[in-house]
Amino acid sequence: MSGHSKWHNIQGRKNAQDAKRGKIFQKISRDLYQAAKAGGPDPDGNPQLRLEMDKARAANMPKDNIKRALDKASGLGGAKFEEITYEGYGPAGTAIMVAALTDNKNRTAAAVRSAFTHHGGSLGAAGSVSYMFDRKGYIVILRDGLDTDEDTMLMDALDAGADDMETTDEEFKIYTDPSSEIAARNALQDKGYKLDTAEVRMFPQNTTEVPEAKASQYQGLIEELEDNDDVSDIYEAAVLPESVE
Repeated sequence: MSGHSKWHNIQGRKNAQDAKRGKIFQKISRDLYQAAKAGGPDPDGNPQLRLEMDKARAANMPKDNIKRALDKASGLGGAKFEEITYEGYGPAGTAIMVAALTDNKNRTAAAVRSAFTHHGGSLGAAGSVSYMFDRKGYIVILRDGLDTDEDTMLMDALDAGADDMETTDEEFKIYTDPSSEIAARNALQDKGYKLDTAEVRMFPQNTTEVPEAKASQYQGLIEELEDNDDVSDIYEAAVLPESVE
């Protein structure tokens, strides 16, 4: 029995690791697709794609997975993918935006609507919550191994066209106008900085704490959306209470 139990535990850990790795590859695949779709499939002429390919290699993503993502962006393989954004409210009435990349709009819309309904939320019409978010360029530079102090980083970020910067113990978070994100990214890379993240994303103008009684329901909604292969990003105007984080 002990041998069986040990095997069961090892197999369980392996399955959990495989599932986690699969989600990472899934997210990288979507990022590769979006970068290639926006700037072309040649990484030499597409800095965003070059960044995503570096992430793919760092995560030991198989070359076949990378090729499939680039083929999708190039229209190879027949399926046509498009980006769609859904807007809705969580079980606590908090605003949520869901960005999806899909080859079947009906399938994705039904799945997203079902997730909201299952967990006490509701899917809204276009524009119902997007006004609560701001679209910004977002660049992250990790501080580990970086011999740059906060003042120097701030000056370099401003010189690159940044609007604002936040500093934590682990990273510098740089914000730009969406139209300036690519120029800022290129300027920072030219200065020798290695970027961990460089993208345009949505940020809530304000956040609302989810009541403790609704926290489990809210988490269930987010987890179901994250498990959907078509969902690429989830933007939330909510924070969970500290007791359940």
